[in-house]
Amino acid sequence: MSIPIVRTVAELRSIVSAWRREGLKVAVVPTMGALDEGHLSLVRAALERVDRVIVTLFINPRQFNNEADLAAYPRTEHEDAAKLAPLGAHMLYAPDASEMYPEGFATAVSVSGVSDGLCGAYRPGHFDGVATVVAKLFLQTGADLAFFGEKDFQQLHVVRRLTRDLDIPIEIVACPTVREADGLAMSSRNLRLSSVQRQAAPSLAEILFALAERLATGATADDVLIEARQAILAAGYKEVEYLELRADDDLAPLDAADRSTRILVAAWLGDIRLVDNVCVRPKQSTSKRFASPAAA
Repeated sequence: MSIPIVRTVAELRSIVSAWRREGLKVAVVPTMGALDEGHLSLVRAALERVDRVIVTLFINPRQFNNEADLAAYPRTEHEDAAKLAPLGAHMLYAPDASEMYPEGFATAVSVSGVSDGLCGAYRPGHFDGVATVVAKLFLQTGADLAFFGEKDFQQLHVVRRLTRDLDIPIEIVACPTVREADGLAMSSRNLRLSSVQRQAAPSLAEILFALAERLATGATADDVLIEARQAILAAGYKEVEYLELRADDDLAPLDAADRSTRILVAAWLGDIRLVDNVCVRPKQSTSKRFASPAAA
């Protein structure tokens, strides 16, 4: 069993046009490869909603503000295709950079507001790169639905905003973060963790869930955020770029968890940057701290 791999916009559109003539509904799952159970959960969710699922694999150079990070990013197309085939996905769209950004390409999509602060403050130009490639993938595939994970929560808001602002006729479907059995949020970057770092990494999620429990029961945000930052560093993380409370619906900064709230964090474990987030719902405790992949 294998999955068809398509390299060009022309071939992609020809296939999608044939699907359309059959009256089929199409979804896209954008990825940069190095697929893990989190990515595969998006594919499964898409297969439940539509007739045809396109998984994209494009390591987008325009969203990397660090050349070393781009060079180190895992490239595993063969393995990714092998993981997708048994699920029943209908196409792997894997263009190269010259197909996505042909000679003379001179356009960028920039989304203000929700891209400010958080990752936007530490990765200049990152969300412009994300917004540009996502807009192109939506227009190239002509999909009815697009599936994204909540782990990259600010990115999800950027995608939603560009879709509304540019009147792109596609539904954005957000899916819960999938975690390892020890709570670590699944990410392609986890492949780069050493064995020692991998043992320390789950402490980030543990601290976030404990923080969410305290905030949900009325703890003062300033005090617990300071304590949580110190706990992350004590667990072996080198640096905490940000640890903030933001509104779940629009990413507005908050001083207290007095409405549905996200705690968002980015921290460095050695030279690996990990991001995560958890939801806080006022006056509720999070009795189950994290879900295993099988339960997500």
